[in-house]
Amino acid sequence: MSAGTGITHSEFNPSPTEPVHFLQIWIIPARAGLPPSYEQKAFPLDERRGQLRLVAAPEGEDGAVTLNENARLFVANLASGEHVAHDIAESRGVWLQVARGIIALNDTEMREGDGAAIENEKRIEIEADTDAELLLFDLA
Repeated sequence: MSAGTGITHSEFNPSPTEPVHFLQIWIIPARAGLPPSYEQKAFPLDERRGQLRLVAAPEGEDGAVTLNENARLFVANLASGEHVAHDIAESRGVWLQVARGIIALNDTEMREGDGAAIENEKRIEIEADTDAELLLFDLA
């Protein structure tokens, strides 16, 4: 969702019995005054199991939803012992958020709810200690 010049919205759990696991993430757009917009897309587990799947990007590249910023958002679901890596281009950084499970980021343990900013690195290595779900933001 892009609030743009103005939008009204709310989040709620429609289930009266099941808890909700919710991450609200804000990315400031590259320019002000954009019209409000909304886009939604499901990314099947098979597309993100054992790999980083691009889910949000400028121009909606590779089937991702459109992001009005020079940023890319990847999601991965890893089984215990699975490994992924991400190369970081010069002058870019990464934010890694652990949504579920326990991982090792370049040999540093991270748990559900933990986040890490990575700068001045060329590559990160991520290994799941337990089944895990993570979000990786590649940022300018």
